Amino acid sequence: MDKIKLRILGISYSQSQSGSYALILVESDGKRRLPIIIGSFEAQSIAIELENMKPTRPLTHDLFKIFVETFHITIKEIIIYKFTSGIFYAKLICYDGTNLIEIDSRTSDAVAIALRVKCPIYTYETILNAAGIIMDEDVPDTEKTEQSEEPEEKDAPLSKTEYASMSLEELEEALSAAVKEEAYEKASLIRDEINKKKKGKK
Repeated sequence: MDKIKLRILGISYSQSQSGSYALILVESDGKRRLPIIIGSFEAQSIAIELENMKPTRPLTHDLFKIFVETFHITIKEIIIYKFTSGIFYAKLICYDGTNLIEIDSRTSDAVAIALRVKCPIYTYETILNAAGIIMDEDVPDTEKTEQSEEPEEKDAPLSKTEYASMSLEELEEALSAAVKEEAYEKASLIRDEINKKKKGKK
């Protein structure tokens, strides 16, 4: 199965889950974006590395980097290999000088580690087909991580129950509107509901 390289586009504050953030990944040679809801600690860790900030004491992901370097382990790549029930699964592909070893990881931790060891992030076409959001037009890459204490007010996503009551046509229209607004978290919830309804029709 061919791998598709991803890059980090940015992090935005979650409007529906207090203390959570949306990590936005985008395919390197395409327009599809992959929004992933992550916790505040992981978002902070990713943001610190993106902004080249140096904490006074190493964070957990910094400690992991120190550990693998001390014992001469190379993290060759990160792969987001599964998406089910709205949850992404990732693994670290490590090399100890003799063997390739796969280690399961939360996607947010895997991305934070990938930034520190400067290894590529990949996923598969099946993941992007199921969870990606297609952008119709190129959008300037100006979404460098923004985490203000008072995030800009936007319309919060509806609850999953409210989306469940909408028809497939209504959901498709709502998805298009969310993508145009770059409301990735809202779009990801709508996308999940569309997938559920399509599966139910089979």
